[in-house]
Amino acid sequence: MTARSGLPLEGITVVALEQAVAAPFATRQLADLGARVIKIERPDGGDFARGYDHVVHGVSSAFLWLNRGKESVQLDLKDPARAEDLHRLLERADIVVANLAPAALRRLGLDTDTLRRRHPGLIVCLISGYAPSGPLATKKAYDALIQAEAGVMSLTGTPAAPAKVGISIADIAAGCYAFSGVLAAIRHRDVTGEALPVTISLFDALTEWMAHPLYYTLYGGSAPEPMGTSHPTIAPYGAFAAADGTSLLIAVQNEREWVRLCAEVLEAPELTADERFCSNPDRVANRAELDGALGERFSAHRASTLTARLDAAGIAWGRMTEVADLATHPELDRAGRWMETRTDQGTVRTLRPPGAPGERVAEGGAVPALGQHTESVLAELHRPEEDR
Repeated sequence: MTARSGLPLEGITVVALEQAVAAPFATRQLADLGARVIKIERPDGGDFARGYDHVVHGVSSAFLWLNRGKESVQLDLKDPARAEDLHRLLERADIVVANLAPAALRRLGLDTDTLRRRHPGLIVCLISGYAPSGPLATKKAYDALIQAEAGVMSLTGTPAAPAKVGISIADIAAGCYAFSGVLAAIRHRDVTGEALPVTISLFDALTEWMAHPLYYTLYGGSAPEPMGTSHPTIAPYGAFAAADGTSLLIAVQNEREWVRLCAEVLEAPELTADERFCSNPDRVANRAELDGALGERFSAHRASTLTARLDAAGIAWGRMTEVADLATHPELDRAGRWMETRTDQGTVRTLRPPGAPGERVAEGGAVPALGQHTESVLAELHRPEEDR
C-alpha cells in the first residue's frame, strides 16, 4: 500500500443539509479531517444556531463550535431551479448528511430512497429525533426532550430534583454515531463500490449510552437512583468539601484504598473498624452515615493538603472544575490543544479535535458567514469538468 500524504479525508466532498447541533457536529468532524463540507442554509437567516447567542465577537458560540472549516451556500430548496442546483452538487459529492425533519425531506424529494435512486454512489446519512420508520417518527424531538424520553433524567440530579445533563448529549451522541457511521460507509464503498445509507436517531443514540443502567434494571430487578456525584454501587464515591471550600471528588475502588484513605489521608484509621463501613456493601448500605463521617474529616483540611495525601496514597480524585476555570485547566494548557479559527468578526481560539489519525487536522478552517460561498460554489457547477 502506497503511503498518502495530506489529511485523512482529503478529496471527500460532503453536502450538509443541517441545522442546530447533531448533523453539524458530525460534519464538522469530517471537515476537521480534511473533507470539503458544503453547508446548505435557508435563505431566511440560515442555520438557526447562528442566532443562539452573539458572545464570540458577534458570532454564536454554538455556531463557532459546530461549523469550523465549512462553506456556506444559501439555497431556497422550494425553488425548482435551486433544488436542481442541489442535485448537481450531490452528483459531485461523496456524502450527504441531513437532519431536517423527515417529512420535510420527503416533501423536497430528499428522503433516503429517493436520493439513492437518483444518486446511487452517494452515501446518504440522515439524522432524526426518532427512527423514521418508528411509531414516533413525526414527534418533535429536541435534546432535552430526548434526555427525558430515554431515561437520562431519571439518573441525573437527585430523587427530589431530576435534572438534564448540562450539555446536549443526545445531539452529541447522534453526531458521533453519524460521524463513525459515515466513516464506515466510506470504507465499505471504497472496498466494494456499494454506497450504504446511515440512519441515526437521537433516541437510539442516547439509549445506547443508557444500555448499562437499562441492563442493570432489566436483569437486576431495580433501577439505579439519581445520586448527584455519588455512585449507586460504590462507596465512598462522590464530592467532599475541603476546609477552603474546594470540592474534591474521590473514587475508592477497593478495600486497600479504603484503608489508605482513612489512615493516610484523613488520619482517621478508626473508621475502618466501624462495622457499618467494613466492606463496600456495608458502606453502600450506610452511605448517609459514611458521607457524614467523611465530610466532617475532609472539612478539617485544606484542598492542597488533601490532594497531596490522595496522590501519595494512590487514590483517584478530581477537582470539581467550574466552566469559567476550564480553559486554564493544565490539560488544556499543553501544546497543541488549541488552534486559530477565523470568523467574519475576527480570529478566535478553538479546541483541536481529539483522535485525529496522526494528529493531522485541517488547519486554518474558518467559520463561514451566511451565504459566503454561494456564488463560488454554484459557479463550479457551470465550469467544464476539466477546469474544476
